[in-house]
Amino acid sequence: MKRSGPLLTLLAGLLLALFMLSLNATTGTRLTSSSGGEPPDTKASQSPTPSLTPTPTPTPTPTPTPTKATPPPNADYAGRTDDDSSAVAVSLRDGKAVAYFCDGRDKESWLKGDVEDDGSMKLTGGNGGVLNGTLKDTRIRGTVDIGGQEYGFTADKAVKPSGLYRATETVRGAKVDGGWIVLRDGRQVGILKRDGKPSAAPRIDPGTGAVAIDGVRLTARPVTP
Repeated sequence: MKRSGPLLTLLAGLLLALFMLSLNATTGTRLTSSSGGEPPDTKASQSPTPSLTPTPTPTPTPTPTPTKATPPPNADYAGRTDDDSSAVAVSLRDGKAVAYFCDGRDKESWLKGDVEDDGSMKLTGGNGGVLNGTLKDTRIRGTVDIGGQEYGFTADKAVKPSGLYRATETVRGAKVDGGWIVLRDGRQVGILKRDGKPSAAPRIDPGTGAVAIDGVRLTARPVTP
């Protein structure tokens, strides 16, 4: 009996050890099956990221190209002052103008300058002469300031042979400078200077511009800027 006591104690200890091992094995399997399996598919549980639609780039509004203004058309104009004492002629070419004021006796002035796109002009000449005018349709209306006196004038579009003419030449040793305004009704107003001395100009042939000065035939030609 003394020997069986220790054996029983040893056998009980072995059984207890086997039971504990069996228990541990069972618990480990369960834990492994519950926690050691494949992790859940996180990709499937996540919401798909929406694709970003690119914001369309706005089409820039084209800047309108400013309409380029055009200068008044090339033409000639001739007319009388408001007091009917003198004549005025203006020749326009490519935004430039030359004008002639003449009373047919001893007062005259050649003037020149630019013509704005709206038809306005300020022409200047010798001795402080100034012409301010505006072209509208087929007529220039304005003023000429000569020698401190202002003349209003109206010049209508000229039809050949009306217009502005000039002849510059040396005749019999004298410097000759003549200016003529031929009006639409055929009248002519002009001054001829011999070495700077003014006098009424002889008539020119409107068709050819021919004029005889001191027995010498000259040709008065149309004036352009």
